[in-house]
Amino acid sequence: MTNDQTSHTVAVIGLGYVGCVSAGCLAHMGHRVIGVDVNGTKVQLINEGLPTIIEEGIASLIMEQSGKGRLSATTDLSLALEQSDICMICVGTPSNKHGEPDLSHLWSVARQIKEAIAKRDRFLTVVVRSTVPPGTGSAIESVLAKSGKRVGLDFAVVSNPEFLREGSSVEDYFNPPYTLLGTGNETALTALRRVYGGVRAPIVETDREIGEMIKYVNNSYHALKVVFANEIGAVSHSLGIDPRKVMELFCLDRQLNVSSAYLNPGFAYGGSCLPKDVRAIASIARSLNVETAVLPAIERSNAMHIDRALELIAAEGLTRIGVLGLAFKKGTDDLRESPIVKLLERLIGKGYDIRIHDRNVEDSRLIGANKEYMESVVPHLIRLMEPDLEKLKRHSDLIVVAQKNEQYIEFVHNALDTKIVIDLVGISDSLTGFNNYKGLLW
Repeated sequence: MTNDQTSHTVAVIGLGYVGCVSAGCLAHMGHRVIGVDVNGTKVQLINEGLPTIIEEGIASLIMEQSGKGRLSATTDLSLALEQSDICMICVGTPSNKHGEPDLSHLWSVARQIKEAIAKRDRFLTVVVRSTVPPGTGSAIESVLAKSGKRVGLDFAVVSNPEFLREGSSVEDYFNPPYTLLGTGNETALTALRRVYGGVRAPIVETDREIGEMIKYVNNSYHALKVVFANEIGAVSHSLGIDPRKVMELFCLDRQLNVSSAYLNPGFAYGGSCLPKDVRAIASIARSLNVETAVLPAIERSNAMHIDRALELIAAEGLTRIGVLGLAFKKGTDDLRESPIVKLLERLIGKGYDIRIHDRNVEDSRLIGANKEYMESVVPHLIRLMEPDLEKLKRHSDLIVVAQKNEQYIEFVHNALDTKIVIDLVGISDSLTGFNNYKGLLW
């Protein structure tokens, strides 16, 4: 709960699902809230102390805060903004017939805010709670700037995505994983830190575009989990296996399965296990006549990622290349289905002059399966191995980092003075910002 020194007057624009919950919860935290909607029926409901949605806990919240005089509503956005320090845009952004987000309601609101702030003499924090594509906040700023007000000095646009689930949205509002504020504007941040001071979650401050992107990432991943579990369920069921027990066991692994493992953008997967097992489960589904879309798409997506690396290298127009790492990851000499081997095969086929360094994959140390693999599958790569990093650097105009091995960091730092470096794995954040450094996805 806030006190008078930390409370704000907040205009909540759009009284649908997100707006109604946000308005009620903000008022409960001690702020004065003015709901705004073009729908007069919704406005009337709020003013009568009634919610605009059916949701656990929201009816009592709206009635209580309306009765205390903290929550009211109007159809007049300009009137609401005259009284507000902060406005929160909570309008819907549904899909159009092409699957694109329909931002027409958002742009209508932006134009109305532009008109309303033209004569305003104090700072306005514009918070976008609606789910919008990255770059939308910048476009809203451009609209508002046509009022004659200055971006960053008279107003700021902040990405503040909501993480509410239908059925538990009031509980979720007060207990999110974090509160995300996408802006670098200190005036806006100061105000919003106060607004969310009563929420039991850390406040994370980030770039606005990251704030806009994260909601799409979250929901896409949630949908992917549902589809993945259902495809595994379909295959398991066809085999006479209880998929619920399979997924229960799957979820017990908190080190790899239900964790942050494998969720950093980098290069393609490879090795002796993932490629063959992904193909195997897709083939099992086919043999059972179980139609799946996600499982067979995994291998195709991985191949497309190797294509991205090839395109990035080719775009430099340099043909003398030094490659750091050949095995599919550090700490191993396993070359089976290494994505860098696949990439090098294609580069060699295009005439690139390549040298490779990998201490674990030197010809003199190869034994057993890997020696047989090199001699039978990629014998020409043996001749391209260069154990001396300085010789590799002298040979190369372009260095490709293909393995997240700490031993290469200092070498890459030194090479950046004279060489282009393409990093496929994100070897070190300390390299970002150098003119000659290019990351695969960063």
